Amino acid sequence: MTYQHLLVTIDGPITTVTLNRADKRNALALNVMQELTLALHAIAKTEARGVILAANGPVFSAGHNFADMAGATLQQARELFTVCTEMMDTIQSLPQPVVARVHALATAGGCQLVASCDLAVAADTATFAIPGGKAGLFCHTPLVAIARNVGRKRALEMALTGDPIDAATAADWGLINKAVPADQLEAATLDLIQRATRGSAMSKDLGKRGFYHQIDLPQQQAYAFAVERMATAALLPDGQEGIAAFLEKRPPVYTQLPGDDAAG
Repeated sequence: MTYQHLLVTIDGPITTVTLNRADKRNALALNVMQELTLALHAIAKTEARGVILAANGPVFSAGHNFADMAGATLQQARELFTVCTEMMDTIQSLPQPVVARVHALATAGGCQLVASCDLAVAADTATFAIPGGKAGLFCHTPLVAIARNVGRKRALEMALTGDPIDAATAADWGLINKAVPADQLEAATLDLIQRATRGSAMSKDLGKRGFYHQIDLPQQQAYAFAVERMATAALLPDGQEGIAAFLEKRPPVYTQLPGDDAAG
């Protein structure tokens, strides 16, 4: 499939989706978010084992496109942010791990995009910000994802001051997994996605879905869910294969695909 605002490339088991509106600073215009959501749904149905989310140009993403909001009605504004939320949720519902490869500034909705990815690697020259409050439009929706990465005080510091943080700080705070020299970014991202996709594809899908389901539950409810999920997973073919391979001291041979489980 050909996209207007994205580049989608396949390299073996890894699919890379690249925001390709450098002249617009990869702003998350309505049509861009709709296209990215469509692309992610398409990838979910493929045999890809992992996804890299990247961008071309001097900015990773400048966030929402203000032109979409200028003079908008309340219903139009609601649609814009609903489409954005659907896009962010799609990343986390994808059966494959998604790693953001951040080479430059990710601001507002662009920072939210990084926070919504399962994993993230950034160049040490990249910066992150949610400066909407300084511009009269507080970053309400970006804070949902960012606060779940960095915690309340740090999220509010970013939102209330609007000041950018560097990649080293972003890694220290938990917004990204690691910061690396710019010339090592591609290699470091590929290394992480390759390690994150080892083993059973079904198990990774089941584990990712389970993680996002339980992470905001009260601890007792989270454990109750995890007990049932892990018990069910242990009885699935790939679960039994992994156990048998360990006991028999041999390499496992996994056969199940993402979604091929009874745990939901």
